[in-house]
Amino acid sequence: MQHNSSNKINNLSKLTAFGEKITMLTCYDASFAKVMELEGVDVLLVGDSLGMVLQGADNTLNVSMHHMTYHTKSVAAGAPNTFIVADMPVGSYEHDNEAALKNAQWLIKSGASMVKFEGGGDRVETARYLASHGVPVCAHLGFTPQSVNQLGGYKIQGKTEASAQKIMNDAKAMDEAGVSMVVLEMVPATLAEQITNTIKAPTIGIGAGVNCSGQVLVLQDLIGIYTGPADKAPSDFKSPRFVRNFLKETNSIQEAIAAYIKAVKDQSFPAEEHSY
Repeated sequence: MQHNSSNKINNLSKLTAFGEKITMLTCYDASFAKVMELEGVDVLLVGDSLGMVLQGADNTLNVSMHHMTYHTKSVAAGAPNTFIVADMPVGSYEHDNEAALKNAQWLIKSGASMVKFEGGGDRVETARYLASHGVPVCAHLGFTPQSVNQLGGYKIQGKTEASAQKIMNDAKAMDEAGVSMVVLEMVPATLAEQITNTIKAPTIGIGAGVNCSGQVLVLQDLIGIYTGPADKAPSDFKSPRFVRNFLKETNSIQEAIAAYIKAVKDQSFPAEEHSY
């Protein structure tokens, strides 16, 4: 399992070494995983965004380790040859490094190639601990959905000089701690570009401009079917700026995924209007 994982990480490093953009999409089940593997998505993210997209909640705070391992197994079954990143849900890593390691290993056993968790600061030591125990880690900085209540809603991060500096410092510290990848969510494009040029680990942007090492979107956003929490009227939902509906421009989900891959690789997505 570990060995397979390190091969897949080497493949990702090769992409960035040649300056090719990495494509990542969220995936929660075997059917979509199979389609994405066939179309050639580089990385599948089993995101705790499933709390919103699959469970209909208005945040990710009720997602459990059981949910995450269940969906990771499903995705791994459908895409056995693709690099899979699985989110560590709220409460599974923040309080104790031993517990974090145990939960991370559970996700790896379920089929993940790498685990992702949110935040800098204190989390740097968690990342170092997992990486030193052979678990590949992806850090998630900028807007961190698990902290939505502290951040006062879904807002762009790193707009002030002080908050931009904090995100940069966290990215450098995570890189130094041995993470293999960094997701930058809803940060100004110029900051994301500076981070990408500063750290060794590849960066994956969502609402972070075109100059990251790669891009991620939520599948349900890419095909235009997410309209907010289950208990709210679709008409109340306003899609985030970084979303582009690729299905509108194509005739099938397969074609939409292929169009997304092409747009990320040729750097026509994200365009200016998808960035902050």
